[in-house]
Amino acid sequence: MTDTILNTPIDLCGRTLPNRIVFQPMEGCDGTLKGAPDELTSRRYLRFACSGAGIIWFEATAVTAEGRANPRQLYINAETVGDFKELVGKIKITALEKCGFEPLVIVQLTHSGRFSKPNGTPEPIVAYRNELWEKGKENQPYTVADDAYLASVTQSYAAAAQLAMDAGFDGIDVKCCHGYLFNELLSAKKRSGIYGGSFENRTKLFFDCIDAVKKVLGDKLIVTTRLNACDCFPYPYGYGVDENNNIDLTEAEKIIAVLAEKGIELINITLGNPYLIPHINRPCVNSPEDGNIGLERIYNITKALKKRFPDIKIVSSGLTFPGENAVTYAEKLIDENVCDFAGFGRMTFAYPQFFSDYLEKGELDKNKVCLKCSKCTELMRSGTVTGCPIRDSEVYMPYYKKYVLDK
Repeated sequence: MTDTILNTPIDLCGRTLPNRIVFQPMEGCDGTLKGAPDELTSRRYLRFACSGAGIIWFEATAVTAEGRANPRQLYINAETVGDFKELVGKIKITALEKCGFEPLVIVQLTHSGRFSKPNGTPEPIVAYRNELWEKGKENQPYTVADDAYLASVTQSYAAAAQLAMDAGFDGIDVKCCHGYLFNELLSAKKRSGIYGGSFENRTKLFFDCIDAVKKVLGDKLIVTTRLNACDCFPYPYGYGVDENNNIDLTEAEKIIAVLAEKGIELINITLGNPYLIPHINRPCVNSPEDGNIGLERIYNITKALKKRFPDIKIVSSGLTFPGENAVTYAEKLIDENVCDFAGFGRMTFAYPQFFSDYLEKGELDKNKVCLKCSKCTELMRSGTVTGCPIRDSEVYMPYYKKYVLDK
């Protein structure tokens, strides 16, 4: 077996994990209309269970019906919790049999906010009107969430957290990234009321939901977040940039400091927005910038936050881009104390067994690695299930031909 720093144990929230590999939350858009995991969902996660990853970060799972990003997005509720419990149980049993241990399974709880599309057409629930997003969409209906609605989301998160605990998940991610509701509120400087204007107001709902989830879970489950360090939108349309459009981590650092005070020990760092600037959080080929520039941006931001908060365990993102050298690059990040965990997203769709292959052979199979071609994203944007139509072609190429090529 190959000796690698990624395969060394690490302590997290009272548990010892066997390695530093994280399978990032990658939405498959393949649940049932009620929000339960379906056949392709189960297939995907059982493939992940055989990977040897220490953490499987379960994909975005809605806490309200109106906050689903698509009609097939997972949605944990009283009708579907049993299906989640069955799948989580299968993940752990499969991993134990195949790899000799149970991975930590964290579920990402979400409200899609501006990107809500529960019935297949846009039904945005926005934090505030934002002309960056609304240009050319003047006739699209919008609901600006009032303070009463936002306050009700706290209870939705608390209820979903209880169901997630009942389903057997090991941790809860209160999602605050990629332009979804909590992340959009971070830039709501012109919003009136208790959820806009000041830093304290703009972060209020996020922190209230963190507190509500922790109250429900006690010390039984890990509470974490996938957090945008910055939006990388031009000023003043996002958060994390100054008036000269330079990245400014001041508010991200303030958020993490509060999270640390609340006892949060693990944070999954990301940036950008996959709907408008996908190359920022997923460096790729055929993008507006060289993917290596994006990789360096993620490296520098993550390193700066880890240096500022050495006691917080940090998951890095964007690690698929180096292709067959992805694991070597991840080792470099861990060795240089840029992060504590290496998070892989698109690679898990294309090559879920990449880590076990690396441990066995000392290298990745260049004929299996993700090509960074964004065809998985094309599938998602076309309104169908998503996966890798190149490396998992038997399952996903028919969808790609029908919903992308033939349209």
